[in-house]
Amino acid sequence: MPESLIRILIADDHAVVREGLAAMIARRADMQVAAEAEDGRRAVELARQLKPDVILMDLRMPEMGGVEAIMHIRAARPEARIIVLTTYDGDEDIYRALQAGAEAYLL
Repeated sequence: MPESLIRILIADDHAVVREGLAAMIARRADMQVAAEAEDGRRAVELARQLKPDVILMDLRMPEMGGVEAIMHIRAARPEARIIVLTTYDGDEDIYRALQAGAEAYLL
């Protein structure tokens, strides 16, 4: 078991997506799911409280979308590493997420 686990926050409004990502992460000895959020507002709260190493963020969620959540997280934690996971491949969504502070995106 590694000395320092990579702690990951999963933010997605679809439970099946969160569960699938959590299952894949659980297979890695060097990673753990720190928490899961079903909307952007909860993602911001958990990112501030738990200070995960990596945040996997969906763009389109209720309460607060991913782009707005990224901006709030960046304001509180400029060092946060945020990766956008989305099924939407529109350039505008991706551009807005990167402008807000996401470091990468996966389609």
